[in-house]
Amino acid sequence: MSVVRVAESTVEELLALVRGLQRAIRDGVVEACTRRSVEALSQADDDASGDTIFAIDRVGEELLLSHIEPHAERLGGIVLVAEGLAGGSVLLPRGSSGAAWRLIVDPIDGTRGLMYQKRSAWVLSAVAPERGEQTRLADSIIAVQTEIPTLKQHLSDELWAIAGRGAHAERYDRLSGAVSRLALQPSQLPHIKHGYAMLSRFFPGARDELAAIDDELAFALLGPTLAGKASCFEEQYASTGGQLYELMIGHDRFNADLRPLMAPVLAARGLPLGLCCHPYDLCSLLIAREAGVVLTDPSGSPLDAPMNIDADVAWVGYANASLRRNIEPVLQAALRRRGLLEDAAAPSKAPDTLGS
Repeated sequence: MSVVRVAESTVEELLALVRGLQRAIRDGVVEACTRRSVEALSQADDDASGDTIFAIDRVGEELLLSHIEPHAERLGGIVLVAEGLAGGSVLLPRGSSGAAWRLIVDPIDGTRGLMYQKRSAWVLSAVAPERGEQTRLADSIIAVQTEIPTLKQHLSDELWAIAGRGAHAERYDRLSGAVSRLALQPSQLPHIKHGYAMLSRFFPGARDELAAIDDELAFALLGPTLAGKASCFEEQYASTGGQLYELMIGHDRFNADLRPLMAPVLAARGLPLGLCCHPYDLCSLLIAREAGVVLTDPSGSPLDAPMNIDADVAWVGYANASLRRNIEPVLQAALRRRGLLEDAAAPSKAPDTLGS
């Protein structure tokens, strides 16, 4: 990523704009959940392409243009990227000839858990200098993610980062309006024993293969299970932003989403590749990196993706560099044995510092 010099006032204005957008989406979605039934919010609104769009998703999408467009011209123009937009993006202000910025947004990451009031969802955003279709998540200079709480939950968290300045977080009390500082502290333990560590396997098709890889990892790292004991734990939190949060806050030690690698397994079973993680699901990764979480692709390269709505992305997250050194060779060996990772890709040497 090339270094882009941006006026401090512009950075602060972009950050305030995105934080304001996310708070508006959070409040609007909570209000919709209060007023409308689960059945109404879970109606499939558009199943034509990509992920299924539910009625609850439209609540957040409707706020995007109205919140961003009035500020776009003053900021030099914004390409807004989001799944619900026609073609996946729109140039704001409309009719302009170019833009200085690309803003990618996932208005609700974790729709299904939220609409059934099972688990918080997240609003995710990142801002990068506009480079057209060449713009990538690694170009992000700002990232924000805001928790959309369930109705019985009165606290929600807001996280943000400016590249090179660390990660920050606050906790919001929606009953009193009070805001307090929140510390982000990924686990510093070098092992997964008695902790949460997992491979994502949300949907049918190749869950048995992912579970076999997960078991292989656990046995290699912890040894055989002892009678009556649990050596480690997992949680299938169907929100990528939520998974990154769990790594940042110290709840999880390792998480990998390898769904795109399952394509040959599914093809051998006569099945297509189903829903995978997309760049908008991962667009807040700058915050995790600034907090010290190590994010890579399955081959060990730094995690990155084009800043669009289409790419299928596999990712691996370690709470610290020691965990990466212990887990990555075992994970890559398990993938190579199954023909899911190229033999030519040698295990990467872990960095000496966190967050690389």
